[in-house]
Amino acid sequence: MKIVEYNDKFKDDVIDLILSIQNIEFDVGIPLAEQTDIQDIHKYFITSGGNFWLALDQNDKLIGTIGLQALTPQTAILKKFFVISEYRGHQVGMALYSELLKFAEINQFLEIFLDTPAKATQSHKFYRKAGFEEVAKELLPVAYQYPDRDSLIFHLKL
Repeated sequence: MKIVEYNDKFKDDVIDLILSIQNIEFDVGIPLAEQTDIQDIHKYFITSGGNFWLALDQNDKLIGTIGLQALTPQTAILKKFFVISEYRGHQVGMALYSELLKFAEINQFLEIFLDTPAKATQSHKFYRKAGFEEVAKELLPVAYQYPDRDSLIFHLKL
């Protein structure tokens, strides 16, 4: 397994992986039309001052994704953190997350927010273990759109 920065040759694979996990595995029901960020990763992640990473297996098959979207020079959003089921629990998620944290620290972000569906309880455990704290949506200091309206919001101070 290796972690690489996003490359457009994986665009369709990224979209397929995310939609499959969201809508088939977890039945969240978020159509591609509501996720413009994965339709233009360069615009929403890279040129914003953030980045997007891919986890690839030994055959360069996409097995995971994670993105960091800069909202301000100090505040970012962790988005599109997905690992296919057969690789969960095999350090793929931790490798992706570590790459994101390293980037956030180098680029001097002070805080990271994220949203995750209320029904994604395994994700909640991961985020809490990683130091994120759940916050009320009303207390968000920055406005951003997230597709699943039944999400929990988490915050990490760096």
